[in-house]
Amino acid sequence: MIKCGRPAKGSELLSRDRVLDTALTHFLEHGYGNLGMEAIAREARVSLRTIYSQFGSKAGLFGALIRRCSDQFVETLSLQGEPEAALVAFARAFLFRITRPDVVRMRSILIGESPRFPDLAIQFYEQGPQRTLDHLAQFFARQQEAGFFAAIEPYFLADQFLSGLRSERFQKLQLGLEITPTEEEIEVWAKRATRLFLYGCARLKG
Repeated sequence: MIKCGRPAKGSELLSRDRVLDTALTHFLEHGYGNLGMEAIAREARVSLRTIYSQFGSKAGLFGALIRRCSDQFVETLSLQGEPEAALVAFARAFLFRITRPDVVRMRSILIGESPRFPDLAIQFYEQGPQRTLDHLAQFFARQQEAGFFAAIEPYFLADQFLSGLRSERFQKLQLGLEITPTEEEIEVWAKRATRLFLYGCARLKG
């Protein structure tokens, strides 16, 4: 029998992660449209009321799932040290996360089902791409104040950096035409993309 009382704080955090883990598993197996919240509640061993209380709706649940994923790279941005080191650390975490097979599949399902479920599309974009863009733009704005970057609109810088990271290689990965990169390959990918963004590729005449 599922207990409906409010759990202790530590237990509440554990149950939240359990719900999100269960939701991810069911989502990868059944997609979004065919997934019932009752099945998630039953397997996660929580009440349906608890899920709605914590997440508001099915779209809100998947927004939390996307946010948990994006937490793993947006929180790596640091203002300490040189900007290049901070951007490489972010790029490494970002590329590692978005290239994992489960994340690639989840993104494909989300994009495929978003036209039928506008709330899902909004949650996906706000908690994933938009949130990442916002954090990067704030990073560039602060670095501009410190004198490290030219006075270029921070959101444009953030957009260009993310576009350079994803590149054609990520599109091939999304289509199943590229194998999942190793950590060593991601390290090279992150450093090359960051240095190209920071220093360009023109050969200066002098």
